[in-house]
Amino acid sequence: MKLSAIVSAGVAVLFSASVAFAQASAPAPAAPADAAAKAAKSKECSKEADAKGLHGKARKEFRAKCKKGDDTGKM
Repeated sequence: MKLSAIVSAGVAVLFSASVAFAQASAPAPAAPADAAAKAAKSKECSKEADAKGLHGKARKEFRAKCKKGDDTGKM
């Protein structure tokens, strides 16, 4: 009797867990056009950083702000 109660409880837990995991959906992949736009923006920001002669941490910070669309004129 104890064994069947333990098995029943185990099955109930496994079933509940599988239902909970089944409800989570995977994020939608980025559209190819969006990826191309991001790549173009990244290249544009790199060219601007080159023109300003930025290197190291300053370049990394500039590119991050540039890709977000923040004002980079004061850098």
